Amino acid sequence: MGKRKNERKQGDRWAEKQRMRQKIRWEKLDNTANLFPAIASYNMTNVYRISVTLFEEIDGELLQEALDKVLPRFDTFCVRLRKGIFWYYFESNEKPAPVVRQENEYPCRYIEPYANHNYLFRITYYKCRINLEVFHVLADGMGGVNFLREVTYQYLRLKYSSLEQGEKDDFSDETSMNTEDSYIKNYKKSHKKGYQTKRAVEVKGEMFLAGEMSVIHGYMPVAALKEACGKYDVSINEYFTAVFLYSIYIEYLHGQPSEKPVSASVPVNLRPYFNSYTTRNFFVMVSAVFEPDRENISLEEVIEIVKESLRGQINKEHLEELFSYNVSNQKNILLRSVPIFLKILAMRFVYRSSARANTTTVTNIGNIKVEKSYEPYIRHFHAMISRSVGQNIKGAICSYKDTMVFTITSVLTDMSIQKRFFCTLAADGIPVTIESNGAADGG
Repeated sequence: MGKRKNERKQGDRWAEKQRMRQKIRWEKLDNTANLFPAIASYNMTNVYRISVTLFEEIDGELLQEALDKVLPRFDTFCVRLRKGIFWYYFESNEKPAPVVRQENEYPCRYIEPYANHNYLFRITYYKCRINLEVFHVLADGMGGVNFLREVTYQYLRLKYSSLEQGEKDDFSDETSMNTEDSYIKNYKKSHKKGYQTKRAVEVKGEMFLAGEMSVIHGYMPVAALKEACGKYDVSINEYFTAVFLYSIYIEYLHGQPSEKPVSASVPVNLRPYFNSYTTRNFFVMVSAVFEPDRENISLEEVIEIVKESLRGQINKEHLEELFSYNVSNQKNILLRSVPIFLKILAMRFVYRSSARANTTTVTNIGNIKVEKSYEPYIRHFHAMISRSVGQNIKGAICSYKDTMVFTITSVLTDMSIQKRFFCTLAADGIPVTIESNGAADGG
């Protein structure tokens, strides 16, 4: 009897393993995502943050319950990263959702999978704010916004009975669940390298301790910002990027000539150009390049230079060339057969040279919209990005309703560039309200 009982137990365990194998799915990383595991480290985390601020303080237990409900249905985030012989890949993660914690550390820190149930994101909260931090391998800003919005909706439904009666737990119509690799879908054979590699000015100086970072949010009315942009005939993206580069030129180069350019890497969302709704990464980088060839170049001149630089690159044909070049390397039969440890070394080398071709990054998450029934509970959104090789100060943009927020993150103790940037906006007639995490003051 005992022998048969043990055999039955072994058979049950085998059957359970088979059921688990059938449930577990795996998929390739998208073209851009292949880079991030190769270059990520405790100092260069490749983690971005999108946060939402409500009008009331967050209940941590309800937020955990909301995450527990949403995560299993969100394929893009419900995965863990595995390392194969030739490439990294995603595998479905059957573990419980990561633990929601009250924020007690600086933002955009490295996500250690083994301490996080193997998930590649974290959710924290502080007072009225919910923070979603994402390892870029999972998704770009659109994917992050989708996930945070659904977790927030679920949290609000759990907290407020009026929403619970009027809303279902189905995802909203504005949330895409598409997980296609849009790089592969829209790839066209190309062998033209579109990225520059000339080394740019690097903003250096005294740094905070490892893991620390200053965060400054600048809130401004969208109407005043559009009026200022109208004076120069530029878009909001062009204007912000130009003012940021101008601030670096004035405060770091002191208005002096430089043999190296001052350059900003600007991510471009490819979805509108290629009719894509994927929640995975689908963007490319273009560079706004300003050559400081003489003293005391005016803001107006820098704006015109940046406008011409960006408009010459942001068109469907050029954007297609940029990502098709990268995909062609991924599709190369010889390169595909190279073991992953050699690919990692190659990707790190290429990344360092391309990253140092830019002084900074300015990314625009865009206008974040929520369903009407949830608007009375939501005050505003923020976005921020971590440092990378050669880029110690960065900017991130997002808006909600009538308010635009420009967030500057920096690992440098000197705040002169930030001050110049927001003072320049104010001088252009844009009222700015400043909020800081207090890192510059030692807080």
